[in-house]
Amino acid sequence: MRYSLSAVLILFVAFFLRGFCLDIRPMHGDEAVHAYKFGRLLEENCYRYNPEEFHGPALNYFTLVSARLYNQQTYADLTETTLRIVPVIFGVLLVIIPFLIADGLGKATALIAAAITAISPAFVFYSRYYTPEMLLVFFTFAVIVCGYQYAKSKKTLWAVLTGLFAGLCCVTKETWIIAIVSMVFALMIMMLTRRQIWKIQFNHLVLAISAALVVWVLFYSSFFTNPAGLIDSIRSFKTYFGFAVHNQIHFHPWYYYLKLLIYNKASMGPPWTEAAVVILAVIGIVIIVTRKGLGSIDKHLLDFLAVFTVLMLIIYSVIPYKTPWCLLSFYYGMVLLAAIGVKAILNLLSRMLIRIIIGAFIVAIGFDFVIQAFTASCISYTDPANPYVYAHPTQDIIKISQRLEKISKSLPVGREMPIWVVCPGGDYWPLPWYLRGFKNVGWCSDVNEVRLPASVIIASPALEDELIARLYSLSQNLYVPLFDTYIEMRPGVELRGYITKDLQDKLQKSNAEQ
Repeated sequence: MRYSLSAVLILFVAFFLRGFCLDIRPMHGDEAVHAYKFGRLLEENCYRYNPEEFHGPALNYFTLVSARLYNQQTYADLTETTLRIVPVIFGVLLVIIPFLIADGLGKATALIAAAITAISPAFVFYSRYYTPEMLLVFFTFAVIVCGYQYAKSKKTLWAVLTGLFAGLCCVTKETWIIAIVSMVFALMIMMLTRRQIWKIQFNHLVLAISAALVVWVLFYSSFFTNPAGLIDSIRSFKTYFGFAVHNQIHFHPWYYYLKLLIYNKASMGPPWTEAAVVILAVIGIVIIVTRKGLGSIDKHLLDFLAVFTVLMLIIYSVIPYKTPWCLLSFYYGMVLLAAIGVKAILNLLSRMLIRIIIGAFIVAIGFDFVIQAFTASCISYTDPANPYVYAHPTQDIIKISQRLEKISKSLPVGREMPIWVVCPGGDYWPLPWYLRGFKNVGWCSDVNEVRLPASVIIASPALEDELIARLYSLSQNLYVPLFDTYIEMRPGVELRGYITKDLQDKLQKSNAEQ
């Protein structure tokens, strides 16, 4: 009973931290791109996988369930909560994973691992992001859970579920290959070093592979409406290998992920750290190697988790292309190893007083994690001092949409007023999300693509001279600044707005009358 109550409490905390006020943070550019893709699927029942720009289709199709539950039929109907509740659910499901292998980890270790996952600032923060990362991590470790249960029972169901979740990994994000390759190599290393051999029946292997292929075909073919998506899913690796080697915008040193976890502090901000998990994970690996303090838990499972996690960490650290949310794939393995380390330390300590002191210290770290998680997700969610904030829009992005909403309410055409947004390289996301309710918006990368007349134009300052020249040569309207203050889309990325003078005069007159 105590075990069950503890598990329920952990799940409640996990859901609260992840689900609290999902709409308070501005949409990240990546979130807005995924939302746009899902909007097409929702409105047109059309999804086409793009190997050049976007991740797999799993996030979009799972979001259909959320949209149906919220009774939303169009892109304009969607809300941040409708979208973000999907990674929230998978983030909570990730907390359940340790309980599914409690027979191998031990109940106490499973509770500790679930608790760390529930309050980890990194897992809480990115569980509130409408991106496929949380789905990928869950599906990855679901493969491990089902594979472990199959190794123990040799039941057909577990073989099929292992293949099913492997297929879901494949249709979620292209980096699935890192996880699957790490699993295979971890098994091979264990066979060579420990001389352990796992037998799998041939018919079970066929069923597992078939289940994975069925999922891959269904999702990438858009349920048989786009057969070319199957070829595109293979072509995508060329794109992502290219990113990993050539996209220097996101290049970081090999220790980038470890630094994110161990210690970060801006000059004016508080310190951020999950170093306790990293240290305890190292202790967990030492414990697994020395076999001290493990008790009666499954040592084969622990061997696999240690080798798999180390391989994942090495691969992700070696790849120069890095974004902070990618650390979740190996960090969850570190969480499991940290839980093993905590339990082993308590097992090895014979004196009750020392065990109480160590336990109290761990509880204090847990409270600090809760504070960090809430601060990162609900207070400092756009603050560059927050290490998990990465290329995130400022609150100004909401001011832009509010300003345009106010203008539209003063016009007979309302939301059909013509708007043009022009930024080099199409760098205007997440504006399409915030302007999704407007019916006549043009998006372009070049000033020459702007079609006149336009009531409002939003543009990058780099294009201002060229834009002004075009307006004066082709437009009969005089344009004046739309914003009274400096407006940033992201820190250091300014946007400027222009509105026709006659419309501005009408607005000022209307405001004066009100």
